Amino acid sequence: MSRSNGQEATIIIDTREQLEYSFDPRLAATLRRALPAGDYSVAGLEASVAVERKTIDDFVSTVIHTRERFSEELRKLAGYRAACVVVEAGLVDLLQKRYRGGAHPNAVLGSALSLILDYRVPVFFCSNRQAACSFVQAYLLAAHARWGT
Repeated sequence: MSRSNGQEATIIIDTREQLEYSFDPRLAATLRRALPAGDYSVAGLEASVAVERKTIDDFVSTVIHTRERFSEELRKLAGYRAACVVVEAGLVDLLQKRYRGGAHPNAVLGSALSLILDYRVPVFFCSNRQAACSFVQAYLLAAHARWGT
């Protein structure tokens, strides 16, 4: 396992990401450019580390209504060394149907579990946007420390 040589990490934000996170500039620089998959990655690891960000409404809509398109993204992420989906809501928000749309919480949870098991890409429910941002930053910095150049 190679480790980062102490070089500052640069978090890559996909050009299609509309509600980008603001990361702590003392911990990482940021750069916008197109990513092959996901919304966030780290420089030098763009083809092996990625995070897909979702609001709860987007997550529900994606796993219920546009699952076919999302499956293509997950197939790409499944080939990565480290990839995950981060939802800006807690599991309790999903179970208590705190989202738009008529999908039953059990159907959404079942779809999420199916994605995790079929693609081996974990889904992290991170309670809110701020917690999700902190998680994404920590995830990417840990990947950079572990595998960065």
